[in-house]
Amino acid sequence: MVFNANEATQAYIDGLGEQALAQAAAYTSGSHWLMLWGLIVAMLVTLLVVRSGLLSHIASGLEGRNFFIRGFCISAAFVVLSGIIELPWSIYSGWWREMSYGRTSQPLADFLGQSGLGLALNAVFMGLFFTAVYALIRWMGKLWWLWSGALTASAVALLLLLGPIFIEPLFNEYESVPEGEVKEAVEALAIQANIPTDRIFMYDGSRQSNNFTANVSGIGSSARIAISDVALKDATLDEVKAVTGHEIGHYVLGHVWDVVAILTVLVMVSFLLADRLFNPIARLFGAKEDIADPVGLPILVLIVGLLMTLSQPVTNTMSRSSETEADQYSLASVNLPDALAIALVKTAEYRNPRPTAVQEWLFYTHPSVERRVHMAMEWKADH
Repeated sequence: MVFNANEATQAYIDGLGEQALAQAAAYTSGSHWLMLWGLIVAMLVTLLVVRSGLLSHIASGLEGRNFFIRGFCISAAFVVLSGIIELPWSIYSGWWREMSYGRTSQPLADFLGQSGLGLALNAVFMGLFFTAVYALIRWMGKLWWLWSGALTASAVALLLLLGPIFIEPLFNEYESVPEGEVKEAVEALAIQANIPTDRIFMYDGSRQSNNFTANVSGIGSSARIAISDVALKDATLDEVKAVTGHEIGHYVLGHVWDVVAILTVLVMVSFLLADRLFNPIARLFGAKEDIADPVGLPILVLIVGLLMTLSQPVTNTMSRSSETEADQYSLASVNLPDALAIALVKTAEYRNPRPTAVQEWLFYTHPSVERRVHMAMEWKADH
């Protein structure tokens, strides 16, 4: 009997069952609505911070101080203040909703503790970043947005370099894959791709999420492939090999540099538009119409955040292309199409496997699970 890729794909997706498919669709649709509500929350936070005058009070207290100290303190204070105001929303969207759908088992206290740690790190990093942005506005005049591209690229590259070494270990424990056939298999794949075997780790992803996942992070000497303990616990050996092959694909194909380049361009364009839009938006919120004053940071962040959200169809399209290339790499190097398909179906529990074409274009950072499984089945048919 001739193998039919379409029928095999349908069988894999239908195998989830109607209830699981309906829940995945509801969860995914709700996540998309969260983006809209998130923008509304951001606008409300901006309005509250601006109307409270707290940043102006901080600026007045720092009058006469060094420009960099003043810029950093105001920027860091805004990050902390907005994080505190957004806390109820963060608990709902990042913990309660995930808990209600069975996507996390993390205790609320641990969620709040990690959120507080993340907020502190954000305050330091964003404080430094925006202090540098205001220095560019002050020194480069109307072309400050152009120089912001180099600043963004440098900042992202620095975070990617330091993230796996200093930041990620603050939130999860990373260790070598335990001895046994799984470790032997993933190390063999690493050697095949000329990747040092000490670049592959297991981490306790179950601390935050019950999702079946793995990732590539870092650049240069800090680059590594990390597989969640959820994936290692719930997967067969072939599934681990197929997923590891996918992540190795990201590593070998250098997709992280695509992220740096895309983000740099988008931030630069967003800053250019923010330079043009700042005064009318500031006037609308009752803020000072001076983009060079750090007190106006809430307006700048709101504009850039809105523009970055609107650009998601572009970034998502590029991300889907990278994910497809990584799937193709796994199929070509590991040649386990059914194992890859089974692993992908497990991600359909939190990602509607059958979105419309418009939904996929607008919101999906990965091709739909159905599309990815179909590609694996076509590979199986061809090979």
